[in-house]
Amino acid sequence: MYALEQKILAEGIVLSEEVLKVDSFLNHQIDPVMMQQVGQEFARLFKDAGITKIITIEASGIAPAVMAGLELGVPVIFARKYQSLTLKDDLYRSKVFSFTKQIESTIAISKKHINATDKVLVIDDFLANGQAALGLADLIHQAEATVVGIGIVIEKSFQPGREFLIDKGYRVESLARVKSLANGTVEFVRD
Repeated sequence: MYALEQKILAEGIVLSEEVLKVDSFLNHQIDPVMMQQVGQEFARLFKDAGITKIITIEASGIAPAVMAGLELGVPVIFARKYQSLTLKDDLYRSKVFSFTKQIESTIAISKKHINATDKVLVIDDFLANGQAALGLADLIHQAEATVVGIGIVIEKSFQPGREFLIDKGYRVESLARVKSLANGTVEFVRD
């Protein structure tokens, strides 16, 4: 997605050869126009998949997931990372290791929001090692629902996440695929 790549080049900050900071438009401050375009692109890519729900993880995946949900006309569920007073019982739970934060979290969704007839699209902000997407897919499988695909805003293609998820049989669509962050420069995959 050209507009997203241009946004990354203009506003992304390379912190290391493995970390790209995009907090000016995706995961701290949100650019609603860019997120609308992201949602439209996910809707275009998955329009024939029969999607009934979208699932993401709080918090950075919410904006792109909501915009895609708006375009597709389907509800968006976000997996919670923290136990709350209102989310206690009848939960699907999975463990997720965050590459960026270097911690393992338990994510959870209420069983009342997903069932075996659902066809679910997973959306996340970044793909590095594939653990977040796999944890979300695990929640979907616990509900006996179907994962129709995984939509990623920014993929770090130099890490093994894409191959890991494809090897498990998932369709992966990434809107921007970063080939390298070497020398403080973002280089994109060109197919």
